[in-house]
Amino acid sequence: MIDFALRPWRLDDIDSLVKYANNPHIAQYMTDGFTHPYTIETGMAFIVFANKDTPIHIFAIEVNGEAIGGIGIHLQADIFRKNAEIGYWLAEEYWGNGIISQAILNATDFAFNTYDITRVFARTFESNKASQRVLEKAGFLLEGRFEQTIYKNGAFQNEIVYAKRK
Repeated sequence: MIDFALRPWRLDDIDSLVKYANNPHIAQYMTDGFTHPYTIETGMAFIVFANKDTPIHIFAIEVNGEAIGGIGIHLQADIFRKNAEIGYWLAEEYWGNGIISQAILNATDFAFNTYDITRVFARTFESNKASQRVLEKAGFLLEGRFEQTIYKNGAFQNEIVYAKRK
């Protein structure tokens, strides 16, 4: 596995963020907020957003001093307050190197050690088999499949939910 670190996003990450995030193979499995094309303006707004909370819970994935992806823990509210959603992406050039599975483990450990939660969950597109594999590798269990709940690029897709419990 390639050595990596999770760290806060910095304004000087903008070039690498746009370079790696501006990829239709990544955007196809992200929310519509992760635009394609991915612009400098989008990236700057994201970096500001990622640094607004204390503690920081949206991290850059860094390899050799360069931000090559991102991972975040998103606390839920109200009756779901004992849960957090994890979201992540990785530059295509680094797929298949074990980075994201380990990053998921690290971020999940951070979530359980930092917040009063009992469950971290992830929602994936059913067609994103690679994301399902990395979650399983990180010890997440399949909790459910929801028919036609995702609407992306003019088409409905199935949603798969995985979770890990404390």
